[in-house]
Amino acid sequence: MHILITGGTGFVGTHLCRTYLDKGWQVTATGTSGEHPFAGRENFECIRADTTKSGDWQRVLKNVDVVVNLAGRSIFNYWTADYKTRMHDSRILTTRNLVEALEPGKNVTLLSASAAGYYGDRGDDPLEESEMPGDDFLAGICREWEKEALQAREKGARVMLMRFGVVLGKGGGALGKMLPAFKLLVGGPLGSGRHWFPWIHLDDLASATIFLMETADAEGPFNFCAPQVVRYKTFAATLGRVLGRPSFVKMPAFVLKLLAGEMGAAMLNSQRAVPARLERAGFSFRYPELKNALQEIV
Repeated sequence: MHILITGGTGFVGTHLCRTYLDKGWQVTATGTSGEHPFAGRENFECIRADTTKSGDWQRVLKNVDVVVNLAGRSIFNYWTADYKTRMHDSRILTTRNLVEALEPGKNVTLLSASAAGYYGDRGDDPLEESEMPGDDFLAGICREWEKEALQAREKGARVMLMRFGVVLGKGGGALGKMLPAFKLLVGGPLGSGRHWFPWIHLDDLASATIFLMETADAEGPFNFCAPQVVRYKTFAATLGRVLGRPSFVKMPAFVLKLLAGEMGAAMLNSQRAVPARLERAGFSFRYPELKNALQEIV
C-alpha cells in the first residue's frame, strides 16, 4: 500500500507516518520544511512543497492507493486578517490541488481532515454526523474544505471526511500547549468551563484511519471523537488529577477573548460531537475514557 500524507510533517502527520511505516506500507509525506524524523527510513519519502500551489509534488498521486489530507495552518495563533486567509488557503487550495491531480477512474481512497468545528457553537446538542453545519469562521472553512474533498468522487475516489476533535497525544498538539500552565499550577477552566470538549487520543485517530481504509463501504463524514465527550471543566479537572496539580485557576471568557481575539472566542465554542458512524461501523476505541487517555499520555 502506498499512502500520501499532506501535512505529513506535523504533529498528527508524523504519528501517522510512523504507524503506516510500522505496518510495512510505503509512505510519502509533504511539508513546507522538507525535514522529517523518518528521513532515510525504508519505504519513506518526504517532499518539500507548498501544496497550495500546483507543482511536481502532484506527480506522486499517479502512484498512490490512499491519500490522507491533513495540510492546514494551525488554528492556535492570533487570527489577523492575513492569518485567517492562510488558514483558509492552506486547507482549501491544497485539497483542490489534490483532487485536480487525481487520475479519473483510479481506485483511490481519500481521507480528508475536517474538524468538529464544522458544527459551530451548539450548546448541549448531541452532534452526530448528520447535523447541519454552523455559521462561524471555522465552520465556514470546514464546509468549504469538505466540499472540495467531495469533488474527488467525480473521479471515482472513495472519500471520507474526518471531523477531528481536539487531538491528545505525546510530544505536541493541544496538550503540548496546555501542560506548561498546569505544571506551573495555573491551569484550569476556560470561561465557565461548561462548553463541551470533543477529544480523541492520537492512537485512536491513527487506528480509525486504518479501519476506514479497510472498510470497503465506508464513505462520507465521521466524527473523530472519543465516545466520552466531556465539558471543558471536567477535562481540566481530570488533567489536573492525572498530573497531581490543582486545576482551579479560571481564565475568564473576557480575558481569553482579550488575549487571543477571535481564536479565543472559538475556544469557548461547545460541540458535543459523538462518534456515531465510527461506532456503528464497528470501530472499537482503545481510549474511550478521558482519564485513561491522559494517564497514557502524561
